[in-house]
Amino acid sequence: MNALTQQFTIEKAVSNLPAEELARSLADAQPAEIIAAALRTVGRDRLALVSSFGTESAALLKVMADVDPAIPVIFLDTGWIFEETLAYRDTLIERLGLRDVRSIKPVKETLAQKDPDGDLWFSNPDACCRIRKVEPLSRALEPFDAWINGRKRFQGGLRATIPVVEQHGARLKFNPFANASRQEIETIYENADLPPHPLVAAGFLSVGCMPCTSRTEAGEDARAGRWRGRAKTECGIHTTAST
Repeated sequence: MNALTQQFTIEKAVSNLPAEELARSLADAQPAEIIAAALRTVGRDRLALVSSFGTESAALLKVMADVDPAIPVIFLDTGWIFEETLAYRDTLIERLGLRDVRSIKPVKETLAQKDPDGDLWFSNPDACCRIRKVEPLSRALEPFDAWINGRKRFQGGLRATIPVVEQHGARLKFNPFANASRQEIETIYENADLPPHPLVAAGFLSVGCMPCTSRTEAGEDARAGRWRGRAKTECGIHTTAST
């Protein structure tokens, strides 16, 4: 068996593995290797990367762009996104040469019916996230068999034990930065001279929707400013399986 045939055999074997076996085979892989494995597993047309274009998003987008800048990127434009985040999205698209970024919005009729006054975020933040993020993402992922996201174990909470690959409903979910340290993320920014999110300098270490995002105080966890004062720590796109 020559080297080319051997490599094809290995790649074909990886592409047929279920989530748990993929997670084991990629447990010590670098982020770029995990993204490349995702491509081999389902192909570009069936793979998407979901990005908030938040404070750490540029690192994952940079790694993805180095592997294949044409992988579709899904951005959830909830209607409550900071203007700075929208501008940052456009900056990174141009800077990294991203070729297929899709901004997905909530259904207008759903907003009119369930959040006519725009205050659902206050009375029922879970319901707000559901109609502005969870449902739009479920719709956006319909053409895909797998998706990539930027969660990291060092973020703690429900993220502390995430595997490199997991089954999420009917789809595979790849977590290329599961094993990454904060220093490794910072090194990617430094080596690629990536611009920081504009709100970082103002004390926002994790940025989501405007009403549910606040500045992080000294000594607090980076995500402490999300849904401050509530037990809620996730929007639901990672805890609600899409069909």
